[in-house]
This record gives sequence, structure tokens and C-alpha cells, in this order.
Amino acid sequence: MDLFNVSGKVALVTGGSRGIGYMIAKGYAQAGVKVYIASRNGDACEVAAAELSEFGEVIGVGADLSTVDGVRGLAAYLEGQEERLDILVNNSGATWGEPLETFSEQAWDKVMNINVKGLFFLTQALHGLLKASGRADSPARVINIASVDGIHVAAYESYSYAASKAAVIHLTKSLAKRLVSDHVHVNAIAPGLFPSKMTAYLFENEDPSMLAGIPQGRAGNEDDMAGTAIFLAAPASAYITGQILAVDGGLTGLL
Repeated sequence: MDLFNVSGKVALVTGGSRGIGYMIAKGYAQAGVKVYIASRNGDACEVAAAELSEFGEVIGVGADLSTVDGVRGLAAYLEGQEERLDILVNNSGATWGEPLETFSEQAWDKVMNINVKGLFFLTQALHGLLKASGRADSPARVINIASVDGIHVAAYESYSYAASKAAVIHLTKSLAKRLVSDHVHVNAIAPGLFPSKMTAYLFENEDPSMLAGIPQGRAGNEDDMAGTAIFLAAPASAYITGQILAVDGGLTGLL
């Protein structure tokens, strides 16, 4: 059905070399999207792009999105390659856990710079390409990756991460209000527990508490994430903007 057809679109997925970004990039490639993936580790990005090229056209680009210079460099590269950008997935992120008594300025700034500052300035820098894609009957899409930790209070002392994801949720709404007139829709996915570098310690240690609060009793998988990202980029979601979609097995909705 055309409702979920995203073939022929062009997407940028930041943090696409691993974890949730990799899942989204793979799903898009399988669905016929031309995908650029970006991450600070250029070598890892090239390796991931080579792997994902089995499923479709995927190009890796090294970029440090915690700095405005890195953001502008990535935007300039894309402007040299494409006349439009249909989908921007702001997924690059960092986390940090540390007790309140010792929580450092470095821990605060590192997380805020990539999770909030980088997201905002990349969206700003790519506004022209997104606007070139957007039409009233086929809006361009910005999909921000927030977290359930921006909705509820997590058990872990990850203060800057939780604050940054709450900021992403509000920033999503602010950007949606501004960009809707340009036919650019902005929504966010708030993932619950998914396998990634950030959650590797939970899976490696088989923490028995990690599934205790999830009504569905399991972690999310790549189909759960890819399906949500495809929906938010497809004609099926053309009347949705400024929304936060929790993909969490019922964690924030049923407890």
C-alpha cells in the first residue's frame, strides 16, 4: 500500500553506525530510501555503511555533531550531494551516569552538546534542504530520538541524559510549530529499552530488573524501531506533527 511507501526518498540518520540509528538506517534502506549515516567515528561509519549497503544505497559520513563546525560541515557536504532532504533522523546521542555528589561539568556538557545543541543546529543547518523537499501533500520529516527517560524518572543517576531528552521532547514541539508552515513535520520517538551501546551493560550483566517495569516483558527489537521510523516518514503519518511516540512496551503508558 502507498500509505507506507517511502521508496525514492533521501534520508540522513545521525548516529547511524550502531544501535537505534543502525536499526532505522537498515529499515529505510530495505524500504528503498537512499540513506546517509553520520557519526563522529568515521571509520565505524564506513564499516556500517558497507554492511548496510547489502540492503540498499547507504553512504557513511564522519562528522562530530557536538560542535557547530561539525554540524555545518555535514550540512555543507549534503548540500553538495543532494537538492533536497526528505527525512532527517536526529539520533546521535551520548549518556553519562554518575552519583550526584561527583557529577561533573564535563558530564553535563558532553551530553547536552550532542543531545540538544547538535540536534538543534543540525536541523537549522538543513532547513533549506528540508524545505526544498516539503510540499503540502508530502511534507518533509524530522524525527528526533528522545527517550522514555525524558518522560519518567529513571532509576539511574543519569542527570544530564534525562534532562537532555526532556529538552528534546519540548524542542520537538517548538520546531514543529515553526516548521509546519514550510511543510516540514517534526515528531519524536521516545524509545524504551533497546539493545545499544548505551544499554550494553544491562544486557551484558543480565540485570534482572531491566524487564521488570515493562508490561510486555521484553526489550524492543530492530523491527519495532524500523517500523516506527518508517511510519513517521511515510504518507500514513502526513497529518501528524509535534508528537512524541513512546516505543517502550507500555512502560510509560500502562504503569
